[in-house]
Amino acid sequence: MEAPVSEEGEVLYVFPKDYRAKLAGKSFRMRVEPLIDKTKEVGAYLVRVSFGTALIASIVLVYTTIIAIISSSSDENNRGRRRRSYDSTIIIPTDLFWYLDADYYRRRRRVEKEDGMNFIESIFSFVFGDGDPNDGLEDKRWKMIGQYISSNGGVVTAEELAPYLDVPPLSELSKDDESFILPVLLRFQGHPEVDEQGNILYRFPSLQRTASSKGSGVREYVGNKWSAMFSGVEKYLEEKPWKFSKANASERAMVAGLGGLNLFGVIILGNLLKQMTVPPAGLISFAAQLFPLLQIYAGSFFAIPLFRWFLLRKTNNDIERRNKAREQRAQELALPEPSLRRKLLSARDMAQLKVITPEEIVYTTEKDFSDQDYEVKEWERRFKELESD
Repeated sequence: MEAPVSEEGEVLYVFPKDYRAKLAGKSFRMRVEPLIDKTKEVGAYLVRVSFGTALIASIVLVYTTIIAIISSSSDENNRGRRRRSYDSTIIIPTDLFWYLDADYYRRRRRVEKEDGMNFIESIFSFVFGDGDPNDGLEDKRWKMIGQYISSNGGVVTAEELAPYLDVPPLSELSKDDESFILPVLLRFQGHPEVDEQGNILYRFPSLQRTASSKGSGVREYVGNKWSAMFSGVEKYLEEKPWKFSKANASERAMVAGLGGLNLFGVIILGNLLKQMTVPPAGLISFAAQLFPLLQIYAGSFFAIPLFRWFLLRKTNNDIERRNKAREQRAQELALPEPSLRRKLLSARDMAQLKVITPEEIVYTTEKDFSDQDYEVKEWERRFKELESD
């Protein structure tokens, strides 16, 4: 790593191209983090699969217990008739379960689908969703803002940064409100300046300096020609709306059907347990002990998605409103009014890119200190002159 120091005492670090590989080899944390991330991914997958498997296990336990209760309530004096009644009663739930069970395994074998989700995972997705689609949005936001400021020489207007921030819809009342720029000023150590026409511009000195050796002057002005080099910067920050579930329509229908079947079975089982006159034993006793959990699982299977559906409607409405406001600001910037155009031109005129040339470097770690082309006393003298100024 090279660290040149300018006459003003500023240290700029120039990293070699393979610095990431070198850091990865030396840093234990960087070696462990991929393993931790992989463990989190595996853990999240196991949770999703376990929750889906729990639905199948609940259906099996509930309907098996229902059959056991019906069987245990047979009258000894009418064993034959009761057995025939039991045989006829068991046909529907058993046949229905095995039909659903076979269909479930048939679907589960289709692991790779267009959305990359198998049926077991779709159960979790139906109930809890698939996570925040805008994960990492803040990092992306600040990266875009920093890139835009630096690409425009470190001096910008509030209107230029509005498409990347959470701003109110464009109106006469909000047109002169530039309070949304405060977080950017704090993050990038910027400050406001007023030009000759009375326009408020924002300068970010930390994004104006570079150790590039290009150009012969100390300062070079940047304008539209420089901005064209950074055409990759997106025009505005767009948030993605939340999806109820990434599972397709047929999978969601099947999941809802299985959840309804489970809820129906839990209701029937609860009524049968209340009507029992003898203490439960064996499987029936086990199911009776787990019955409160079965009720919670069956009820939350629909309560949670219903609550999420109402919540997502509000969340997506807010996202749509923010996206529309940022898009309006971007459109205003693309076709500026005469007053805004003059303000933008003033910002370009004030934008300066500070280039530290080799002549301004008073110390660099690229060489040994004793091998530098200057004496230590001369180096100290130049710094004292700067301090006295």
